[in-house]
Amino acid sequence: MTTTKINPEEVDFFTDAEVAANAEPYFDYMLKHHPVFREPKYGVVIVTGYEECLKVYHQPDVYSSINRTGGPVLDLPFEVTGDDITDLLEQHREYFPTNDQIVTFDPPMHTDHRSLVMGLITPKRLKANETFLKEQADRYLDEILQSNEVEFIWDYAKKYTIVAVGDLLGVPESDFPLLLEIFASGPQGPVLGDLNLQVSHNNSLERMYDYFIEKIKDRRANPLDDVLTGIALAKFPDGSFPEPIEVARIAANMFAAGQETTVQVMSVCFQRIADDQDLQNLLRNEPSLIPAFIEETLRAEAPIKGSFRLVKRPTELGGLELAPGTNVMLLHGAAGRDEKVFDNPAQFDVKRANARQHLAFGRGIHTCPGAPLARAEAVFTIQRFLDRMSEITIDDSKHGPAGDREWDLIQSFKFRGHQHLYLKFKEAKSE
Repeated sequence: MTTTKINPEEVDFFTDAEVAANAEPYFDYMLKHHPVFREPKYGVVIVTGYEECLKVYHQPDVYSSINRTGGPVLDLPFEVTGDDITDLLEQHREYFPTNDQIVTFDPPMHTDHRSLVMGLITPKRLKANETFLKEQADRYLDEILQSNEVEFIWDYAKKYTIVAVGDLLGVPESDFPLLLEIFASGPQGPVLGDLNLQVSHNNSLERMYDYFIEKIKDRRANPLDDVLTGIALAKFPDGSFPEPIEVARIAANMFAAGQETTVQVMSVCFQRIADDQDLQNLLRNEPSLIPAFIEETLRAEAPIKGSFRLVKRPTELGGLELAPGTNVMLLHGAAGRDEKVFDNPAQFDVKRANARQHLAFGRGIHTCPGAPLARAEAVFTIQRFLDRMSEITIDDSKHGPAGDREWDLIQSFKFRGHQHLYLKFKEAKSE
């Protein structure tokens, strides 16, 4: 654990570029001294303690997810009156960012829509998706291996995660170029968690809404024996059909989640692999350790540092009384370093027994439904890169020498990962 002295009254977690690039000293100090802390500038209650985060996750009746993708500045579009603002929040849902996405839904709306998601990501469908994941990794590697270097984020990870979701959802391969154009052609405006506290109004998902609405209407009228027909004919628990736009939003969110989470999981994994040859050789020689390596990476460097919640009813957390309307931020990136749960949390241990207890994919009703897909994408990618490359290293000309790296990190209080990651490699000789 780091021992840097931090003054939480002065450090602005949401705008400080130094903290965004290296959050561990902040996490460690807050865990030790203030696992639940009301910061003074915005009034946000910052939660770093593992058990305290779990408490919030498991009380969706007290903590709303409606502001999950928002920021520290919260101007409620109504006056807080009474001891329960649940109904007021839903009446004003349109005022919150990404308010049409399932990640911001609360029960019972969340319950109904999550049932649709789980119908899309079945064990059978995930198993069928595995063959595609392996083959697609090799297709991209065939291109990459024509050289001896690669920019991992844009030349591989962005494209791979998009087509992986496309295959899972039954999108025809002939439509993959459209997916790549929408999601993997360049930055889409201010990132979530922008350090200037800018909010992106560019919704690239709207084009996906149109695409899936058309597909769903067509499959309902002309059903086929394919995945898209299964999606089109999915029903809510009460037996009613959702509107096409409701299904389209869920499908589109799967693509967004892949870009936000899976890309960054893989980027941090490959930073570690390329910068630590002993670790790389261990994983190459003992590939059965790759899943455990991914879990330890998720614990140590969660791709989403945290997300917001909004207090609906009076409650208490970590000794603080929280009134309705209080903005809460769960820092699950910090929770993975809580020594009450993880021994020697600052040490990266591929064989850590309880690494999978991390909160990188959330908990409770909002546990990421796409986590099995994200894990599979990372496993197959690492396996195929290690199999087909005898050596992978960081490109010193882009990132500086070992011990003094200059990473091109996402400037965000919400995301952890790389905007670009330049690698060099040697192709493995065919046996």
